Amino acid sequence: MPMIWIVFIGFALLSYLVQLNLQSKFKKYSKVPNTNGMTGREVALKMLNDNGIYDVQVTHTPGTLTDHYNPMTKTVNLSEGVFNSNSIMAAAVAAHECGHAVQHAKAYAPLKMRSALVPIVSFASQWMSWILLAGILMIQSFPQLLLIGIILFATTTLFSFITLPVEIDASKRALVWINGAGISNSRNHTQAEDALRSAAYTYVVAALSSLATLIYYIMIFVGRRN
Repeated sequence: MPMIWIVFIGFALLSYLVQLNLQSKFKKYSKVPNTNGMTGREVALKMLNDNGIYDVQVTHTPGTLTDHYNPMTKTVNLSEGVFNSNSIMAAAVAAHECGHAVQHAKAYAPLKMRSALVPIVSFASQWMSWILLAGILMIQSFPQLLLIGIILFATTTLFSFITLPVEIDASKRALVWINGAGISNSRNHTQAEDALRSAAYTYVVAALSSLATLIYYIMIFVGRRN
C-alpha cells in the first residue's frame, strides 16, 4: 500500500477517535453542574456583558455540538445541550463561543483574517472537488487545471490552519473568564479545560489532514511526467 494511503487512513481513524472522544467528554461533563447553576444562555449573556458587548444576541440552534459564533449576524448560537443546561460543559462551550465575540469586538487579527477568507473558501469548496477530479483525468493534456484545483484547495488548508489560533485563543479567554466569574471551581475548572482541549484536537486533526491531502495533490502535479 502506498505511504500516502496509509497517511490518509491514519488521519481518518484519528479523526474518528478524536470525535468519539469529544462526544464522550461532552456526555460526561454535561452531567457535572457548574458552580452557580447558570445555564449556557445565562453564561453567554454574562460574559458578553462583562466584556462590554451589548450588540450580540444569544440564540438557540438545533443539533449537538453545533455551537458557533456568527460574526456576520453577531449571534452566539448555542446547541440544544448547551442553551438550557447548567453543566460545566455548557458553561465552557457558551463561554468559548463568546470568546469569539470578544475577539470580534477587539479586532483579533487571526479572526479578521479567517473572516476575510470565508467568501474565498466558500467558492473554493463549491468547485475544487470537480476541478481536482477533472485536473487528474486531464493531467497530461491540461495540467494547469489541476494546478487551479490545488490553489483552491490550498485556500481551504490555509483556512484550517488560521482557525487553530482563533479556536485556541477563544478557549483561553473562556477559561480565564469562567474562573474569574466564579462559574467554575478548582475541580470542575479542570473538566472545562479538558472539554475545550478535546474540541481543539478536532481542529488540529482537520488542519493536518487537509495539509496531507494538499501535499498529495502537489505530488501528483509534480510527478505528472514520470
